[in-house]
Amino acid sequence: MTSGVDAAQTTVWRDSRAVALLLAATLTVMANATISPALPGLQHLFADDPYAAMLTRLLVPAPSLSVALLAPLTGLAVDRFGRRSLLLTGILLFVISGSAGLYLPDLPTIFMSRIILGVAVALIMTAQTALIGDYFTGDTRTALTGLQISARNFGGLVFILLAGSAAAISPRLAFGVYGLAVLVLPLTWMAIVEPRRSLAKQQSGPETLTGEQRRWRMPFLGLVALQSMTNMFFFIMPTQLPFFLDAQGYDSATLTGMTLSVLMLTGGCMALLYTRIQRAINYAGVFAFGYAAMAAGFLLLVLSPPVFVTFAGAGLIGAGYALVAPTFVTLTLHLAPPHRRGVAGGILTASVFIGQFCSPLLSTPAVSGFGYDGLFLGAVAVLTLMATAALSSTLMRSR
Repeated sequence: MTSGVDAAQTTVWRDSRAVALLLAATLTVMANATISPALPGLQHLFADDPYAAMLTRLLVPAPSLSVALLAPLTGLAVDRFGRRSLLLTGILLFVISGSAGLYLPDLPTIFMSRIILGVAVALIMTAQTALIGDYFTGDTRTALTGLQISARNFGGLVFILLAGSAAAISPRLAFGVYGLAVLVLPLTWMAIVEPRRSLAKQQSGPETLTGEQRRWRMPFLGLVALQSMTNMFFFIMPTQLPFFLDAQGYDSATLTGMTLSVLMLTGGCMALLYTRIQRAINYAGVFAFGYAAMAAGFLLLVLSPPVFVTFAGAGLIGAGYALVAPTFVTLTLHLAPPHRRGVAGGILTASVFIGQFCSPLLSTPAVSGFGYDGLFLGAVAVLTLMATAALSSTLMRSR
């Protein structure tokens, strides 16, 4: 079993296409949170804006809005017009829109640039998911989905550390980190080739389309809803953590960067072990273990302010999320027929960012009404129920 996992990971690292897709993955999910360390500084910088408090909080999930609206459409475009050109377009747009906060004059225009950044993320993530399904199968595909989450975490780690250091100098400098994405373009240009569409059509077969569509849609929609809820809880960290730490009297720019770095480091390391863990405890076990770890992490945040407790809580949340996140992609690629991978990837991508966008809209009123402890304890309760449901499913299947 272990040798099969090692062989699959070796295959991934030797394939330039896989390496290019992993580099592209570093730009996506945590791209929203890159500017988190700069949020309090941006609120002070634009203090004259009467909506500064809400707009600064919305800068992190703002790309999620456009991703949520456009990812299904980009999925259709990816299926219709091809993967490679849209992936390259997404990376270039990511560089331009992400770094625009360096020079834009006010919060509303910066907010709009973040909306455009979401278009870039939708293109990258949708094309990337479809390409993984087109290029790879079996253990290699499973290994790559785990490594993809690891790449997102380690990429986010680098971005957050750089943004935290930049935000300590000036909150605007954090936007400059997005310019590093230009380094991904050369390898992506050379390594990614357009898959043969005719093969996907042959695999689907006209006689199987109707029955297959009926079978895969309902479980897929269940995955979509669950992933949206998962990301809603996970994104409490980048959207509320800076203000939680600021309320405790810490240097929030520096400590937010450090705490989110711990979250992404533990998540990246856990994702490297995803294939082994999934084989040992199956998908339901992965959900049970991952959600239990996230619940424990939020419980530790209630026990703050000791900094080491905050770090430990962030580490557990990152590790738990990194376990469950690859499972959504793996199961989707298993369920969706080849000619629907773009659409399925687009809808799955949208669900990630719907959860992210809704997170501050729900958590900010919760903080106002019940405080940070109330918010964290509410997350503990719901995540514990989710872990219990997954564990019950595991036990029932084992009988």
